[in-house]
Amino acid sequence: MKEKIFTLENLKKIIEKKRKKGKKVILCHGVFDLLHIGHINHFKEAKNLGDILIVTLTPDIYVNKGPGRPAFNEKLRLQAIAALSIVDYVSLNNTVTATNIIKKIKPNIFCKGPDYKNHKDDVSGQIKEEIKAIKKVGGKIVYTKSETFSSSKLINSFDNFNNPKDKIFIKKIKKNYTFLKIRNLIDDFKKLKVLIIGETIIDQYVFCEALGKSGKEPVLVLKDLNTEEYLGGAAALSRHISPFCKKISLLSVIGEKAEYLSLIKKKLPKNIDFKFIKKINSPTILKRRFLDHINKNKVLGVYKINDSILPKKQDKTLNNILKKMIPKYDLVIVSDYGHGFISNKNASLICKLSKYLALNAQVNAANVGYHGMRNYQNLECVIINRKEMHHEMRDKNNTTEFLMKKLSHQQKIKNLVVTRGSDGALIYNKNKNKFNFCKAYANRVIDRVGAGDAMLSIIALCLKSGFSNDLALLISSLAAAQSAETIGNKESVSKIKILKILEHLLK
Repeated sequence: MKEKIFTLENLKKIIEKKRKKGKKVILCHGVFDLLHIGHINHFKEAKNLGDILIVTLTPDIYVNKGPGRPAFNEKLRLQAIAALSIVDYVSLNNTVTATNIIKKIKPNIFCKGPDYKNHKDDVSGQIKEEIKAIKKVGGKIVYTKSETFSSSKLINSFDNFNNPKDKIFIKKIKKNYTFLKIRNLIDDFKKLKVLIIGETIIDQYVFCEALGKSGKEPVLVLKDLNTEEYLGGAAALSRHISPFCKKISLLSVIGEKAEYLSLIKKKLPKNIDFKFIKKINSPTILKRRFLDHINKNKVLGVYKINDSILPKKQDKTLNNILKKMIPKYDLVIVSDYGHGFISNKNASLICKLSKYLALNAQVNAANVGYHGMRNYQNLECVIINRKEMHHEMRDKNNTTEFLMKKLSHQQKIKNLVVTRGSDGALIYNKNKNKFNFCKAYANRVIDRVGAGDAMLSIIALCLKSGFSNDLALLISSLAAAQSAETIGNKESVSKIKILKILEHLLK
């Protein structure tokens, strides 16, 4: 069995020798998470097309089929495929798609299942790139005809792979929505005109090696290895929405000297129009975090910020801009970090003029005890984490549900979302007096910074578009999971990843 498993480089050398002997090479590629009769028939049909059958697998890191997937790790999946006598060689891919394998191995035939024949059903669009690659190396693509079985559907049906509550939750969504319907609804987000308001923040991550305690003082000494900078705050939120909508506007604030403006322009997608107020006597907000480069744990945070309110003249300018801009947009999303950009007066104006308003009013190290969401009323959607809500309500004893109801009625919030880390998220609809729950979908949490903004950006689009609270919570929880699985705001939410996970969850 082991003699069938090779690295791509070694396999390339072996196949070059076989090809010189006139052997016809067939390549099959996939996850093959739960080996079943559909896979075996697919391999049989593929082998009949030539002499040598190679099966390559997607590595665990690139399997994008939802929580708990793959069910079997890459080592076990390699061993399972290698155990089949019909398969000649097995290898693990090292990229997202099979295009690199096709270019290296140069198979005569690239074999895919019949479910890939309709390219419109391929959410990722990868099949088109793979077809280009196989044609470029002089091969062709062939679709097998044998009956297909879905690993995801089989896994979803097993109780030991899914919590009963999770199965009920997904079943309820499947009763009202097909994957195709959800995909079309998400595609319709492009029609929405979205305005995002809030502070732009530069998230600077300094990766360090811990050298130990200073010889003379009780101080931890770090060796600076490298630094990465990402767009945070409202700029990050606008990036999350950019794959979903055609027209997005960002109204934000930067420093008087416009530090980092070139970086901001470079990292903002082209479909985002932006307008910045250059705050007098202020720097562009910089949040520097020092991390251990091995486990990515944060050691220290240093902020460069002037969180005083905007000078009167600039506040009036912002007021005039809001009056002109807000009526033009279907959806307004405010991420208020409490750093002095949005005054009480302008918060009230935003609430008054917005057709549909979603809010994240964050409590953070720089504003705790001074910032809250009391300036905002009559909101369609608010997202807040559990700790922030208890702080907002000045109540640490009552239940989350009790406080959600109380806050919703006080602030006139139609849909209140409370995130609870590994305990998942709750949404409360004030008009229906109803709670909906969704579990946390992150396979591994690397950094929680930005997860709330990622969730807000997507749930606002969903609720504005009339999605059920269950479905809106599921899709936005997948967005939050994407954010939590990467460092800070390094990556924006991927529409393709969300669609692929939904496709497999709903089988």
